[in-house]
Amino acid sequence: MDNNREILPEMNSVWQETLNWQPTAQQKEQFQKLYELIIVGNKKLNLTRITNPEEFWEKHLWDSLRGIKFILENQINWQEEKKVIDIGTGAGFPGLPVAITLPQYAVTLLDSTRKKISFLENILTDLAIKNCFPLANRIEQIGQIFQYREIYDIALLRAVAPTVVCAEYALPMLKIGGIAILYRGNFTNDEQVNLPEVVKILGGKIETIEEFKTPLSNSIRNCIYLRKLSNTPINYPRSVGVPSQKPLLGVKKI
Repeated sequence: MDNNREILPEMNSVWQETLNWQPTAQQKEQFQKLYELIIVGNKKLNLTRITNPEEFWEKHLWDSLRGIKFILENQINWQEEKKVIDIGTGAGFPGLPVAITLPQYAVTLLDSTRKKISFLENILTDLAIKNCFPLANRIEQIGQIFQYREIYDIALLRAVAPTVVCAEYALPMLKIGGIAILYRGNFTNDEQVNLPEVVKILGGKIETIEEFKTPLSNSIRNCIYLRKLSNTPINYPRSVGVPSQKPLLGVKKI
């Protein structure tokens, strides 16, 4: 046995109290192995600053699954097959924990950095995860490709860009009725002012905004849920770099 092996905290009661859910023994093993593989991969790639076991549990595992709390609480949804895209997945968050938790969901892990996608391809084999599909590309490009556009039930975006930019990335990917989950730290007043109009332009509406605190460090987080109501105009997302350089601001009021 490796005496230097860092072990993730169990947190069974915290899982239950905060998400009304607990991981199975197999899922705990997968979370532990994911943690160990990220630590090893971090030595070659800049995957994450968060390497302490408690911090990793809270900021990568718990935080990833807090966004899908509404699914975990409604166990009927567990048996449905859904298509999910994690836009700007980086080291695999929140997409990998979601895929481990909901093995019947098909989760596309999208990132523009080929090295990170190669890393994810390798660890999926080690973790015996068969419902994840890594994809190296830019969201602005695949958002204009018929086989990817408007096919997903859920889009996940964590720490990718300002909310209006995330909306332009996510909503073109969703089928009508689908939901985008934007994971935020702070949600500024400026973002709140522009977001409703931008989401409307893109064929959606703000369904709900949840502010909460993380269970260990008591940090403020927000999850913003955008519902797709109608087809997104074909000119969105705009060309590579344009959404972030010239964010949509909706209709300017004079």
